Amino acid sequence: MAFQPNVVNTQPATASHYTVSPQLTDWSTGPCDCCDDCGICLCGAFVPCVLACRVAQDSGENCCLPCLPGALIALRTSMRNKYNISGSVCDDWVIMACLGPCGLCQMAREQNMRG
Repeated sequence: MAFQPNVVNTQPATASHYTVSPQLTDWSTGPCDCCDDCGICLCGAFVPCVLACRVAQDSGENCCLPCLPGALIALRTSMRNKYNISGSVCDDWVIMACLGPCGLCQMAREQNMRG
């Protein structure tokens, strides 16, 4: 009996791996939309350190994190990445350096809206 090899009729195909990146969105509110939530607005205006601690804790960080220099910029960048919000570290720096309390209020509103 003769040996008959298996005959291949198709060419091997290359496997392709595709990574689907999530769609980037915008912040739900602008940094100057403080009146959208009066409680957050008042807290950010009169006791921003308390609001900063709350935002840090709600992000899973230590409440003392906002006491570190530049920590709120890092926290804002982390929040952008977590919620797939478009922007850059430079944008985060500008908002937190020029409109710190407003940016902090925006972060708190975003956490409330997205859970």
